[in-house]
Amino acid sequence: MSEKFYVEGGKRLEGEVEVSGAKNAALKFVAAALLAPGKTTLHHVPRIKDIHTMLALLDELGVETNFSGSTLEIDASTVHSYTAPYELVRQMRASLVVLGPLVARFGEAEVSAPGGCNLGLRKFNFHVEGLRALGADVELDHGFIKASAPNGLRSAEVTFEYPSVGATENVMMASVLADGITIIENGAREPEISALAGFLNSMGANVMGAGTGRIVIEGVRELHPTRWTVMPDRIEAGTFLMATAATGGDVT
Repeated sequence: MSEKFYVEGGKRLEGEVEVSGAKNAALKFVAAALLAPGKTTLHHVPRIKDIHTMLALLDELGVETNFSGSTLEIDASTVHSYTAPYELVRQMRASLVVLGPLVARFGEAEVSAPGGCNLGLRKFNFHVEGLRALGADVELDHGFIKASAPNGLRSAEVTFEYPSVGATENVMMASVLADGITIIENGAREPEISALAGFLNSMGANVMGAGTGRIVIEGVRELHPTRWTVMPDRIEAGTFLMATAATGGDVT
């Protein structure tokens, strides 16, 4: 495949285009599907490399998936491994978000650090500190983040130094099955955070305040599979908007 795009400008853009599903929302929904045994169905899923990487990761965990058109079925009844290997995590740092769901449901998770043994490459300390606050025992061992909570997670107040999207999502997903009420202070406010909260609530969770800096999660005993449509990708929509404006175009 070519590594370059050649764009010949000077053409006015016209017509109608459908915005794909949001990658940053879809990836987290796929991870969150691990929280419930049974078949979760996602519609409007973008067919991009990151999604295929996440599905390869689920395959490693023993999850059965079926991706047809833009509809993705995820059956998380058959999980037999709690390890996300380096070769997949290094391709996509977002793989880190399987940490919270695995610990919440199975009490155990082992995810390769995004930088492998070079732990200084990318910061993930907010993820680790958040899970520790929820009562998980988390250690770094030979390039792996190993988390365990054999007796389940417990509620906590988690305050982030700055609003980290991935860490907010990981703590949200971990705490939906934790005992008690968890409060996330200075959480990320992106639209994808609100979308994830809606998705979790459709599974039977109780998440309030998503989209603000203070998210409150009341833990429940179990979650069930759901059907959900992925929100449109705002970055893709914005790209089309700017391209249309730049060429004096007329695009719906």
